[in-house]
Amino acid sequence: MKTIARQAIVIGASMGGLLAARALADYYQQVTVLERDILPNPSNNRKGVPQDRHAHGLLSRGREAIEQLFPGITQELTAQGALSQDLLQQTRWFTNGGYLYQKSPSDLKGLLVSRPLLEAQVRKRLLSLPNIKMIENCHILGLLTTPDRTRIDGVRLIHHQADGSFESALNADLVVDATGRRSQSPVWLEKLGYEKPQEEQVQVDIGYMTRIYRRQPEHLQGDLATVVSPSLPNWRYGVILAQEGDRWIVTIGGYLGERAPSDEKGFLEFAKSMPAQEIYEVIKDAEPLSELLPYKLPTNQRHYYEKMARFPENYLVFGDAICSFNPVYGQGMTVAALESLALKNCLDRGSQNLRKRFFKEAGKVVDIAWSIAANNDLRITQVERTRSPMVSFLNWYMSKLHIAARRDRVVAIAFLQVSNLMASPKSLMHPRIALRVLWGNLLQLGIPKAVKYRLPLRTAKI
Repeated sequence: MKTIARQAIVIGASMGGLLAARALADYYQQVTVLERDILPNPSNNRKGVPQDRHAHGLLSRGREAIEQLFPGITQELTAQGALSQDLLQQTRWFTNGGYLYQKSPSDLKGLLVSRPLLEAQVRKRLLSLPNIKMIENCHILGLLTTPDRTRIDGVRLIHHQADGSFESALNADLVVDATGRRSQSPVWLEKLGYEKPQEEQVQVDIGYMTRIYRRQPEHLQGDLATVVSPSLPNWRYGVILAQEGDRWIVTIGGYLGERAPSDEKGFLEFAKSMPAQEIYEVIKDAEPLSELLPYKLPTNQRHYYEKMARFPENYLVFGDAICSFNPVYGQGMTVAALESLALKNCLDRGSQNLRKRFFKEAGKVVDIAWSIAANNDLRITQVERTRSPMVSFLNWYMSKLHIAARRDRVVAIAFLQVSNLMASPKSLMHPRIALRVLWGNLLQLGIPKAVKYRLPLRTAKI
């Protein structure tokens, strides 16, 4: 451990906060995590994370990153029932009117696990570190600063206990806001005399409904997941994912105010209305294990902290508090894990000018995920936003790539590498892939295959 200071505080004990605390643990004598909830027993849902009741995707790059932070955690989770998954051969991907190639295995490995179990295991591993302390059931009132307000020195909080509530101050050498989408950092900064960060939104108004079902061996002929991406004519989408305990988690929904009904009959009819029928075929006869649970989210939302000219020292913003993505793409936990690795790399070079270096590195991670989510949402013509010629071209190209990926294993893997944040989106424009996209679309048009080819796939890690 390379100690650079005494005390760090992380506000928020959801996945982002836990992953931030893990990065800090190697560099601070004490890391204190402050959480407003009373944390539940392992694997139970909790009040402060309503979305943990819905389908979550841990992207392949996210699984790798969390494994780097907590070596052996993948094996620990599979021992508790999580399922290892080939993202190509064991998953049915329906996008733009067709299924991606699925006939052979790949080296893309996923982990199918419920959010409560994943978070509980990450929290258990974090709390096993001797310099981590968790304070539950507390509310942050604001930030402590130096008299000139150029540096954050800690937080003011109310701690609720069985014998009453009391206010206190907790000093620290670094404070990290990992409170998620409803972060108060813009408000706190404005009260201290700083400008609010530049904000960008893409209005999608998505809503979905989730239910748990009993999983039987014959369902999906043994496959472990189906993902139905939003597409014409109604931009409805859905997933069915295997989970621990012989369960399916099913989440279906729509864009721009369209919602899956909350009654049994309406829910099934909505599932049947989607262009791919796997979800409906499973749930029409499967045993329900939960009630129907709704969730909605109005926007993709991003704050550009890296562009702020003035910002207090000893303060960072992390995870969803920087950027909250449309959950359809399953990017949130993976981006937080990659930000944790970026924070470790920054701290390895010391604490001087930390906020500029971290926000720059975090911005690079967010840029890639944001371009995937926001640009893909702009395929929907009703989403109100100006499209640049480049965005329009990229969405046209991606529609052609999806056609080619129905026949071509290499194109399908290239697409999944990007969507799992294993490779840069630029890799899909490489001539090796572009030629396959062209050929795949010619085949779709019925042009005879007169040339056999083998083109290697090379992608760069991000």
